[in-house]
Amino acid sequence: MSPIEIGLISVVAIVFLIYAGVYIPVALGTVSFVSIWLMRDNFTLALNLLKVAVGDSAMEYSFATIPLFTFMGLIVSKAGLGRDIYEVMTMRFRKVKGGIGMATVGANAVFAAVTGSSIASASVFTKVSVPQMIAQDYNPRFAVGVVAGSSVLGMIIPPSAMLIIYSFVSEQSVGDMFLAGIIPGIMLAIAYVGSIWLMGRFTPDFVGGRVVADTEWMTPREIASKTLPTVGLITIVLGGIYTGWLTAVEAGAAGALVALIIAVTRRSMSLKSFWEALLETGHITAAILFLITAASIYSRMLGLAGLPNQLQDLLTGSSGSFWMIMLLYVLLMLFLGTLLDTASIILIVVPLFLPMVESMDMSLVWFGIITVVGAEIGLLTPPLGISCFVIKSTINDDRISLMDVFMGALPFAFVMLVVLMILIQFPILSLALI
Repeated sequence: MSPIEIGLISVVAIVFLIYAGVYIPVALGTVSFVSIWLMRDNFTLALNLLKVAVGDSAMEYSFATIPLFTFMGLIVSKAGLGRDIYEVMTMRFRKVKGGIGMATVGANAVFAAVTGSSIASASVFTKVSVPQMIAQDYNPRFAVGVVAGSSVLGMIIPPSAMLIIYSFVSEQSVGDMFLAGIIPGIMLAIAYVGSIWLMGRFTPDFVGGRVVADTEWMTPREIASKTLPTVGLITIVLGGIYTGWLTAVEAGAAGALVALIIAVTRRSMSLKSFWEALLETGHITAAILFLITAASIYSRMLGLAGLPNQLQDLLTGSSGSFWMIMLLYVLLMLFLGTLLDTASIILIVVPLFLPMVESMDMSLVWFGIITVVGAEIGLLTPPLGISCFVIKSTINDDRISLMDVFMGALPFAFVMLVVLMILIQFPILSLALI
């Protein structure tokens, strides 16, 4: 077989193995190693490329952002900042139809800026938001749908693990990717709030709920005590990167230290919780390092097979316009999103399309935002829909089925798709802060 044929078979084999339940890095690394061995008929070459991939991944300085931001997010969760922000947002929106849903979106957006995890957001706000919405007679489908939809903000608003993974795959600056995610993340949050207002106005039965007229207002001092820690943490992390005073790694270190100080000051974390956060940080870091290493050998295999160049020739040689190519790319992302998680999509698809994007003089930073937003729609779509599964397992309520979660999240997946089209049409929205 020719290298092209081996490369095509390997991509299909990787998708099949991941869908069959094989651990993603194992599928990527094993198939890529065997494919290189077959293409060059040289076991030593395949082994040397594997060693180079491991060395490049482990020795990359910017990789330090992963454990630092992960640790910061875990400490913030234990410090209860998500609940505090939610309480303040609820007070402001409770008198509006669908207001608790809007408060959930706003709190999720702020929480995303200090955690970067959709799974953490889905878990936290399932516990604090869904019971309150159901108690206020909101439609259960709407309640879980709001949490599912807004949880994806954790993967778009920096710091984001998916933006970090993309930066490694595409060799872009982590700081640039973080800055590029700010405006799209805010846009998506505003679009969610607007869609909830429209649903409350035109489909009130789907939203449900009752407007609370006797809301107890917090004093300015109470509001400050609940919001200033989070605002200060966001200012240190993103402000440091934006002003150039801190690199992404330094911002992660500063944020982790400040989060730890906040948790200790609030007496919300014991030594046991601290140790658990350290262990979980190690587990997550090791898993992502394994992913990046496997992606590195996979990229080398694609280069040897010549698949990216073949794809570039195929697409640019056709009469397809820019929009036609992007439409095909988005459709591919949406299809894979029904089968694979976001990290898998980024690791499999991005190396194939990078040469074509560069040849068309498109920004790789902008392309990264498009990729992450497109892949994140998969968190809300069946049969995988990781955020939906997390919500179902967290809520532990037999009255709400997994189908209810997926149906509730469907309008928010559509909103994401509309925002994605706008980001494709206007790249400046992703690049304005860089």
